[in-house]
Amino acid sequence: MPLALLALAIGAFGIGTTEFVIMGLLPQVAGDFGVSIPTAGLLVTGYALGVVIGAPLMTVLGTKIPRKRMLMLLMGLFIVGNLLSAVAPSFSVMLIGRVVASLAHGAFFGIGSVVAAELVAPDKKAGAIAMMFTGLTVANVVGVPLGTLVGQSVGWRVTFAIVAGLGVIGLVGIAKLVPDLPKPEGVQLRHELAAFKNTQVLLAMAMTVLGFGGVFAAITYIAPMMTHVAGFADGSVTWLLVLFGLGMVGGNLIGGKFADRALMPMLYVSLGALAVVLALFTVTAHNKIAAAVTIALIGALGFATVPPLQKRVLDQAHGAPTLASAVNIGAFNLGNALSAWLGGIVIAAGLGYTAPNWVGAALAAAALVLAILSAALERRTGAHGTVVAGGLPSEQRTVAHH
Repeated sequence: MPLALLALAIGAFGIGTTEFVIMGLLPQVAGDFGVSIPTAGLLVTGYALGVVIGAPLMTVLGTKIPRKRMLMLLMGLFIVGNLLSAVAPSFSVMLIGRVVASLAHGAFFGIGSVVAAELVAPDKKAGAIAMMFTGLTVANVVGVPLGTLVGQSVGWRVTFAIVAGLGVIGLVGIAKLVPDLPKPEGVQLRHELAAFKNTQVLLAMAMTVLGFGGVFAAITYIAPMMTHVAGFADGSVTWLLVLFGLGMVGGNLIGGKFADRALMPMLYVSLGALAVVLALFTVTAHNKIAAAVTIALIGALGFATVPPLQKRVLDQAHGAPTLASAVNIGAFNLGNALSAWLGGIVIAAGLGYTAPNWVGAALAAAALVLAILSAALERRTGAHGTVVAGGLPSEQRTVAHH
């Protein structure tokens, strides 16, 4: 794997840290600004919505900019957003900082996925994408717990200043290590938009929303579930999230490895197993050891779907992959927001803190159904008759790409 992937992974590490660390610092932020916890929660919601909006917006703005330069600009935006959060004099200014940082998220992973795939041989593409996403998964094992600890010890502003520093390292790494890849010839915005006419691209994105949404239906409510149902102390939640992060790291690497060999079978296995494990979590959540093992499995199975889903979008939007790739990152966040909302509904309905696990199982099962449907449609149309981005038959894909 080329060193350029390390630079992309460092950027991903910073982005992953800033996305999730706020969840552990909400009480401190709320206290400093004199707002309620639900109001402080807008810093999470605002970030997620910023990713959904920013992914296509920033990618469209970057259609005329070489990919390396666009990645550097996105890291610059990320740095500015986190510095703004670190020095924010009011809650509203911090919210603006969070949104500014989030605008870089989707486009960075979307464009970064395309760049990572272009840096390696065709049979290594999913593995390269997984290597970049390793930065995001490691952030949940190292960055988020350490950022939370720093924020609770010396102040949350220091945490965001450190995250901005990570962005600087990522920016320098991209500048030094990522090659100046030639801009694909003939790729225009209308070609990028044409990818969304492809049923397979839309099905892959729907799988992303539902499949990863299944993970967050459970994990969003992990703290009350583990303290009220499993009987863990409040301080144990951080280490349970570390287990979840370790599972994510392993699942991401496994998903990348096997997606290059058998992409759709990898999706069948990971989505099917995820649905089963989430359903079982309603039972295992009542036992500390079983709950801890289940949380690690949810992280592993959930992130085992990420490289194959991202590669599926890149494959199906071949010739115009950048916008579709970035929008698919937004789809992950859309799934997060949707599942968290649905999980809150079932808890509010009095069904208990384990009820979101059933929601997650249903979402993952629905994603599996879509994966089976997608493969069936692909077999029916045949590889040589499939229309791809820009209206080009599949046999002309190579010409369109180069």
